[in-house]
Amino acid sequence: MIKLEHVSMKFNLGIEKNFSVKQAFVDFFSFKKKKKKKKDEFWALRDISFEVKKGEVIGLIGSNGAGKSTLLKIVSGVMKPTNGKVKVSGVISPMIELGAGFDMELTARENIFLNGAILGYSKQFLESKFDEIVEFSELKDFLDVPVKNFSSGMTAKLAFSIATIVDPEILIVDEILSVGDIKFQEKSKNKMLEMIKGGTTVLYVSHSLDSIRQLCDRVVWIEHGKMVKVGKTDEICDEYYDTQMKK
Repeated sequence: MIKLEHVSMKFNLGIEKNFSVKQAFVDFFSFKKKKKKKKDEFWALRDISFEVKKGEVIGLIGSNGAGKSTLLKIVSGVMKPTNGKVKVSGVISPMIELGAGFDMELTARENIFLNGAILGYSKQFLESKFDEIVEFSELKDFLDVPVKNFSSGMTAKLAFSIATIVDPEILIVDEILSVGDIKFQEKSKNKMLEMIKGGTTVLYVSHSLDSIRQLCDRVVWIEHGKMVKVGKTDEICDEYYDTQMKK
């Protein structure tokens, strides 16, 4: 379903300070020789290769900044890798930045149709699923409230409910099972399990090793943009945990 071949991703992080009047003033009086600064190159990913089979659930683990979310965006087609190839067979439903397609000035009711349209759902389909979305989100009493007045948890609940009204062939998940309160987290996890049992292929990022152990068939461990190991869930999680505890 998903195949990555020597995928690398480079970003340019250079900051040109001389664009500011303040910096020019400081440079003038400090008698520093002005030098043309080159943009700093940052490789978020380097030479990543692995394959995800149909119906398989693969977990991505690693420290903050390891490159996990960047990898998900590349697989989802949001970003194009600097080097390497990504082959995807099937329709992807990415749940990477929940609520990114919301208009904060619009109500929850209006955003269901707006966000659903962005995800590719028709108006007729959204109308048929409207009650289901509202019931799952637990936001029935707030449908006509502008989303700008929602808490981050309420916004995430609404976004998750819209994104999961269909069973996609491939699900790309980035730390979404921690949204909302404990009750909603459990409901979200059960929804994920339903999708997995239905044969959905999943690429899942989380810092929760418990959820990784519960959901994933195999695990890919990434650090500093490089793949450390890929293998059985318990073995990789145990080794990763031991490494983190020794830091």
